[in-house]
Amino acid sequence: MLYYVIVFLVIALIAAALGFGGLAGTAAMIAKVCFVIFLVLALLSFLKK
Repeated sequence: MLYYVIVFLVIALIAAALGFGGLAGTAAMIAKVCFVIFLVLALLSFLKK
């Protein structure tokens, strides 16, 4: 899951550098959502142990 966050973050950075604002914003939003999901799942995993 964290792998996808990094991939979308890299896509967002590259798209922003090339001037594709809409694509960069979308990729950044997907990265944020995936990161929040990763944090929630990691927290639940730690609490169950």
